[in-house]
Amino acid sequence: MEKKQTVAILGASQDRSKYGNKSVRAHLTEGYEVYPINPKANQIEGLTCYASLSEVPSQELDRISVYLPPAIGLKLLPEIQAAKAKEVWFNPGSESPELMEQARAMGINVIQACSIVDVGRMPDEFSE
Repeated sequence: MEKKQTVAILGASQDRSKYGNKSVRAHLTEGYEVYPINPKANQIEGLTCYASLSEVPSQELDRISVYLPPAIGLKLLPEIQAAKAKEVWFNPGSESPELMEQARAMGINVIQACSIVDVGRMPDEFSE
């Protein structure tokens, strides 16, 4: 049996109108093992929510999808780097030139695009 792809959603949200929630649902729909990250939530869409990337039980993440303001993303770069994900998706609004430059300098495989679209879905499919 093929192993499920894994994704940690940084900035996952309980609010179904936010992209951090739509991404959780889109990745679930496409068969991913999803790890929502939000220090203020216990569960998102029925999944255990983790306070930080370091708490995620998966030994290997295929991707990290970021839905946080660039200033917060900058602070989390060491944690993102330590997770050693194959790719890190900085979704629209989560990136800045400084953040992208620093992430690349740290050897992080940066992708600037919408991870929801990448898995073959459109964000408006998950309106409620």
